[in-house]
Amino acid sequence: MKYVCACFFSMFLFLLGKGVGIGEGAGMQHHVYFWLKDERKNESDRVVFEKALADLFGIDAVAGGIWGASSETAERPTTDKSFDYAISMDFDSIAKHDEYQAHPAHSDFITNFKDWWEKVKIMDVG
Repeated sequence: MKYVCACFFSMFLFLLGKGVGIGEGAGMQHHVYFWLKDERKNESDRVVFEKALADLFGIDAVAGGIWGASSETAERPTTDKSFDYAISMDFDSIAKHDEYQAHPAHSDFITNFKDWWEKVKIMDVG
């Protein structure tokens, strides 16, 4: 019964245009994970970094999304909670994502903070 319900639910979402897979003109998501250097893991630097993350959502090409620190979910073998911050951005198209990548505010963010992180990992979906 669960399988039948899951199939109908998946078909319902697909019919709403939110189905599995992508098509031409479909939106995408841009996920970035930041591991800060130890010397930047203090309260004053975190406030500055958090404001800079929030300010990225002011770029017109960004349709929405969230940012934050690793969630306090239960420990699971497949969950990586080692990052300090992550940002997840929604774009209406890859063209909007590309517009965001070329935006001066995005370039300024990278220039101003690239020396703050030990590691960055980016995963784009769409």
